[in-house]
Amino acid sequence: MHNIEFIPTSVGEARIAWYPGQGKPRAILTVGHGTATGIEAPDLQALAKTLPARGITVALVEQPYRVVGDPSLSGPTILDTVWRELWPRFESARLPVIAGGRSAGSQVACRTARDLKALAVLALSYPLNGPGHAPELLATGVPTLIVQGGNDPFGRPAQFPTLPAGMELVEIPLADHMFRVPGDRQAAFETLTTAVGDWLDQRLRQVAA
Repeated sequence: MHNIEFIPTSVGEARIAWYPGQGKPRAILTVGHGTATGIEAPDLQALAKTLPARGITVALVEQPYRVVGDPSLSGPTILDTVWRELWPRFESARLPVIAGGRSAGSQVACRTARDLKALAVLALSYPLNGPGHAPELLATGVPTLIVQGGNDPFGRPAQFPTLPAGMELVEIPLADHMFRVPGDRQAAFETLTTAVGDWLDQRLRQVAA
């Protein structure tokens, strides 16, 4: 079960699909989409399906350019502005908020996390080899988990720079930018969701300590 919410922004309505955490929710994971797909991307749906059982509310955020069908609203500055405008809605639940995204959405999370005081950043398929770049990724200022396909043409794990303390990288073997793998794709998603869930549990334990 999930709820759809439309929120006005300075460039049009954004759409948020809410997947409430079970029991007493412990945190909110906000996740933005990439340029090729919206919130229907299989990895985002896998997170939305599995993390609520851990008490994590998942908010899948669809940018206005996809909602209204206007590609001119997809520039980085606009994406960041919309994300900032939506942030008070995430904070309104008075729970820790983790900024996340896949591909272009992960760039938005990285660029804004420090100013928005996100608890942490989840970067799925970060496009290291363009349009992203290492300084942007390394400047999040908060604990960051990168989940990257072993055969991602936008950046294989071995191509990433040495990560500072507080940043981790999990490789999904043989996976491409969309986490497609030869054979059993479900196993890849299980690796992804388990890694993200365990990492979130660790972050929240540290906050509670």
